[in-house]
Amino acid sequence: MKRLLLAATALVVLAGPALSQTVVIAPEQRKVIKEYVVKEKVRPFHMQSRVTVGATLPADVELAPVPSTWGPAFSSYRYVYTGDDVVLVDPSSRRVVEVID
Repeated sequence: MKRLLLAATALVVLAGPALSQTVVIAPEQRKVIKEYVVKEKVRPFHMQSRVTVGATLPADVELAPVPSTWGPAFSSYRYVYTGDDVVLVDPSSRRVVEVID
């Protein structure tokens, strides 16, 4: 029983960061985010190609802090606006976790 508990604890600790990369954004929240970049006139960063979830962004892509109006679920991420899409990024790895089109 003790070994099972230790194994389960280890699994949670090791898998935690991977599981935290799942981002679910409701349609209403997607609308709020898109309206924000339009209303605030966020300057787009023009990418060479379309960005996909799981891609790693190069160091020259400037990531902006996520505004608090997007909600606490997004506070650990950064974003970049491409002119068409809002791209949520894990700042520690620069991996794309969600593309809001």
